[in-house]
Amino acid sequence: MDNELVELVLDDTRDRMARAIEHVKGEFATVRTGRASSSLVDNLMIDYYGTETPLKSLANFSVPEPRLLVVSPFDKGAMAAIEKAITNADLGLNPSNDGVVIRLTFPSLTEERRKGFVKIVRTKAEEGKVALRGVRRHARQEIENLEKDHGLSKDEIERVEKILDKITQDEVATVDMLLHQKEQELLEV
Repeated sequence: MDNELVELVLDDTRDRMARAIEHVKGEFATVRTGRASSSLVDNLMIDYYGTETPLKSLANFSVPEPRLLVVSPFDKGAMAAIEKAITNADLGLNPSNDGVVIRLTFPSLTEERRKGFVKIVRTKAEEGKVALRGVRRHARQEIENLEKDHGLSKDEIERVEKILDKITQDEVATVDMLLHQKEQELLEV
């Protein structure tokens, strides 16, 4: 019984940490690298006839060239709202509307801008690591509760805490690896 409860705590911890990693990946995807990518704009909220709707629900995206993103709205009546939202999002992009599609040309990043984006990505990575540590802290509290409620032995608690530390270290290493990849992508000219 006790081992089942411990495994439930560990499984929950792994699941929460995986979600934290996915969140970090999503945050990294919103940082512009100089290459065209729909992930920068697909979650932009568009005022679509009075309802806030994500752009990915209103349009298709294509990348015909490395620095060009083409947004093809399903409803041509939403063109102005989409264009306005992209302009107001402060992404450093100027939408070009030809009445059928919206073209977003991604300018090359200056060295200063690249370094600024690296700082932003590092901050997001640190926030991800803090979230992972929070998950570990929550799991430790659950294990302490199991100790009180179910009389888990000190040896068992030590064993579980070592497992929690190992899981946390592995996930923090994953964040570091993702950060390194994103930094390389940002600093690539």
